[in-house]
Amino acid sequence: MGNQLGFFIDSARCSGCKACQVACKDKNELDDTRLFRRVTEVHGGGFVPTGTGGYTQDVFAYTLSISCNHCADPICVRNCPTGAMYKRAEDGVVAVDTKRCIGCGYCAWSCPYGAPQMNKATGQMSKCDFCSDLLARGEPPVCVGACPLGAIEYGPIEELRARHSTLAQVNGLPNPAVTRPNLVVRAHAGSKKEGRPHA
Repeated sequence: MGNQLGFFIDSARCSGCKACQVACKDKNELDDTRLFRRVTEVHGGGFVPTGTGGYTQDVFAYTLSISCNHCADPICVRNCPTGAMYKRAEDGVVAVDTKRCIGCGYCAWSCPYGAPQMNKATGQMSKCDFCSDLLARGEPPVCVGACPLGAIEYGPIEELRARHSTLAQVNGLPNPAVTRPNLVVRAHAGSKKEGRPHA
């Protein structure tokens, strides 16, 4: 495997503007049923008894931008019956070979991040390919370039982990042990509390 690419998401900086989501949708000409990058709101908490007759609160809300995490152990690849879902050797990007995809949907059912999505026009699966066409021209993925606050970075995952951390799980995301995502998240102050994601 060459330099495994990954994403860094600074949840503490993300304002929830959805510029990354819209740029990705426009660039990939996605229909209304597909979003390769999704910005979700995570919120929770409430009033907590103090034990002295009063209450305090632990309310929180934050946004999180997530796409395919081009996992080290992609369950979508493992469960694809035709080998259409594969991991590229040169950069670890998980991609779809449309010549082999039969549209069975096993990859979508398997992925805990909801990355593979049905292209109704072709009857085949589709997903984030890390903007491979832009990478080939030396340009960043469109979501990275579109973020006005610089909350998304990309690059070799080991470099991102060395610079930022190894955290890949916050509220709103599944257990990283399932697929070992190539993702680093800078946690928002509320992300260590119980929350529930909302589209």
